[in-house]
Amino acid sequence: MHIHPLVTDTATLRSLCDRLANADFVTVDTEFMRENTFFPDLCLIQVAGGDEAAAIDPKAAGLDLAPFLDLLTKADVLKVFHAAGQDLEIIYNLTGTTPSPLFDTQVAAMALGMGEQVSYSNLVQSYLGIAVDKGARFTDWARRPLAASQIDYAIGDVTHLAALFPKMVARLKKTGRGAWLDDEMARVCDPATYANDPDIAWQRVRISSRKPEVLGRLKALAAWREREAKAKDVPRQRIVKDETLGELVSGPPKAQADLARFRGLSQTWATNDIGRRLMAALAAAAPLPDAEMPARDAPRPGLSSEGALIADLLKLLLKIRAKEANVAPKLIARNEELDAIAGGVRAGLAILSGWRHDVFGKDALALVDGRLGFVVRDRKLLMTAVEA
Repeated sequence: MHIHPLVTDTATLRSLCDRLANADFVTVDTEFMRENTFFPDLCLIQVAGGDEAAAIDPKAAGLDLAPFLDLLTKADVLKVFHAAGQDLEIIYNLTGTTPSPLFDTQVAAMALGMGEQVSYSNLVQSYLGIAVDKGARFTDWARRPLAASQIDYAIGDVTHLAALFPKMVARLKKTGRGAWLDDEMARVCDPATYANDPDIAWQRVRISSRKPEVLGRLKALAAWREREAKAKDVPRQRIVKDETLGELVSGPPKAQADLARFRGLSQTWATNDIGRRLMAALAAAAPLPDAEMPARDAPRPGLSSEGALIADLLKLLLKIRAKEANVAPKLIARNEELDAIAGGVRAGLAILSGWRHDVFGKDALALVDGRLGFVVRDRKLLMTAVEA
């Protein structure tokens, strides 16, 4: 495979992407830093297709990434990633959409019995017999100039991926499991997964209170923090840590001067502009509506305590059937689907149709309806039919 010098100008990038557009598939990876910014700081892009590969420097002066971003949206070019989530977050932030069509080798590995989060290095070792050099994993990708060794390391990610992908496709065809990936790939590609909605940011903050007025203040302050962090392009925890946010909403300050007594806020918050904006967000907070309230009594939303126990039995059944099928449990069913079955839902669930029904769904219904039970024989946990 021909490896190009680091791409630093738009004309070279456009020529490269024009050629790659004729490839059957392209492999893509990115290097980024996110310790000091709200959004990931894109530092390097690697791409391979056909018989060539290159690294693209998004920090090069005057470089327009439009040719590469256009390539990612071409419907006749398959884009191959490994563990695409953070790469797609970056692309979504740049374009407002995600690449399509897309193939994620980590998702494919789930259907091939390699676990839910197999690492790239383990996948390459398993399929190609190559030990990936991990020496540059913690490099500062934002620092310029990049060393030749850094670029070689980064390009290796997409050249190995280009060799790996056809082998995985062949094994998927042999096992007949290609269609098993469709739903999970759709989740990975869904732009909504990467949208940053300040109004739901509060759901990521853990506090013990379930009082509507406290949670309403949490929703208001968490949304305020998202907007502040985004505007300043700093990590949200640099604005206010979660622990301090919890204290602010549990025992809110009556006046801005009171901010000085909160651990995690400097004395200047008592008089500065950001302190005033925090107080304004608190003043505008309303109690959380009933429709948004987390469940109080049930261990899980919508489930009684008995239903939660049934859901736990379904998890055990899922582990058994996933092991038998040699597939990652996450590819078959998610916890919310198990909760739905345990709560009496019998329609509109992916596990009740197609291959998921055959592998797990039919037995899940049998277990919930009392037609299937657990037994231990020869120190092994098995399933057995239950006589009426």
